[in-house]
Amino acid sequence: MVKVLKTEQQKETVEGKKTLKREYISAVGKRKESVARVRLYQTVKENFLVAGEKVKKGEIFVNDKKIGNYFSGEIAKAHFLEPLKITNSLDKYVLIFRVAGGGRSGQLDAVIHAISRVLSLVDPKNRQILKKRGFLTRDSRIRERRKVGMGGKARRKRQSPKR
Repeated sequence: MVKVLKTEQQKETVEGKKTLKREYISAVGKRKESVARVRLYQTVKENFLVAGEKVKKGEIFVNDKKIGNYFSGEIAKAHFLEPLKITNSLDKYVLIFRVAGGGRSGQLDAVIHAISRVLSLVDPKNRQILKKRGFLTRDSRIRERRKVGMGGKARRKRQSPKR
């Protein structure tokens, strides 16, 4: 579900109403139970605030927190910056995420997937780079469902009596 919203130059007319102005591009990334919705802003207005802070180009916010505070640690930082580094987009855009569901690891992978999808929408050349590195592929591994008679777990078996 990748959606391109129109920029200020391109205006969209909706059912005879006045035109809508959108200045961002959005995409969705998923992993396990986590869903990350991203908005990429190419231009930043002066009065643009996120969580009471003025926003500059190159900043990334997740659920109204800076991404470094939300995903702490050097390993996580290296992971979420990799799609931006390989496409030379590190300080070009403002990215704002809404992440829900799952744990931190699944959320981090969903954010990486969303970054890759939105960067491929911004510039078609990025798609080949990201596809080659495997960032556009949705990791389909999900939690295995619980089966009846297994004692609460997916693969647990009943202990057989010793005879």
